[in-house]
Amino acid sequence: MLTRRPWLAAAFALGLAAPAAAQDATPAAATQIPVVASFSILGDFVKEVGGDRVAVTTLVGPNGDAHVFQPAPADAKKVAGAKVVFVNGLGFEGWIDRLVKASGTKADVVVATKGIEPREMAEEEDGHEAAHDHDKAHDHDHDHDKHAEGKAQDHDHAHDHAHDHGGIDPHAWQSVGNAKRYVANVRDALIAADPAGQATYEANAAAYTAKLEALDAEVKAAVAKIPADKRRIITSHDAFGYFGAAYGIEFVAPQGVSTEAEASAKDVARIIRQIKTEKIPAVFVENISDPRLVKRISEETGAKIGGELYSDALSDDKGPASTYIDMMNNNVRELSSALSS
Repeated sequence: MLTRRPWLAAAFALGLAAPAAAQDATPAAATQIPVVASFSILGDFVKEVGGDRVAVTTLVGPNGDAHVFQPAPADAKKVAGAKVVFVNGLGFEGWIDRLVKASGTKADVVVATKGIEPREMAEEEDGHEAAHDHDKAHDHDHDHDKHAEGKAQDHDHAHDHAHDHGGIDPHAWQSVGNAKRYVANVRDALIAADPAGQATYEANAAAYTAKLEALDAEVKAAVAKIPADKRRIITSHDAFGYFGAAYGIEFVAPQGVSTEAEASAKDVARIIRQIKTEKIPAVFVENISDPRLVKRISEETGAKIGGELYSDALSDDKGPASTYIDMMNNNVRELSSALSS
């Protein structure tokens, strides 16, 4: 990982002198507060609260995987020009500290999960992770990548990310109740950065929170219609623990599989045994994951392939999950369709 720092710092030093005001070319843009969000879901929260008073730049965009994201010099310039940098925290962005340091930014770095009780990943005695031991999956990836030709950089990223997680699940936004805390933290940070916009930020946050409360009720009602004995699925990586805890669906992440590395034949065999033994009715593809593994598992077990779930990133504007609310509605719709039939 040390090899990444020199190019980022050096390239940034050469490029920072260039004017960073391209987005400020119009009078309207000149009045906006420049802010950066680490990934698309968080960026959507910031846009909802900030409205026209903020210009939001997202580092990891739609359908992007923050687990394996590698910042470029252009990203350092974006961070340098921001007044506020919003991050998820909980070890989600293993690269963010290096990027902030290399950028030399004077921006406030705001952890949007402040006040949320983290979900710890526990391991069951029988060896499978009903609570999804993400660290163990990443440790496996560490070994797998170490022997994979041409995977040296991915291995560094997987190793770094595993240690950053520290046994804590960072995907807190998958509970709508937690999303309201994200919004409150964004509101407070924007008020601190732009006191003149306080009334706007408070009004936008209140209106959006009301929408989230309605969404929360809708998700609970939809899950309640799914037969209790069918509320158990396989997903391609461990991202839905908060959703499961909040709404009563058990998400089983395949052992030894993460977004950082391909699954080995041994991994796949273990997943297949798990599905057959536990009679898991459906497997789901995520928008940030390679669908081939899930398709193979489905073919060998007879488990139904559900629709695409959005876990760590929104879709683009043409997709079904271009906002957080659309993402949650899409996921519930896909789960209900696969598990209710």
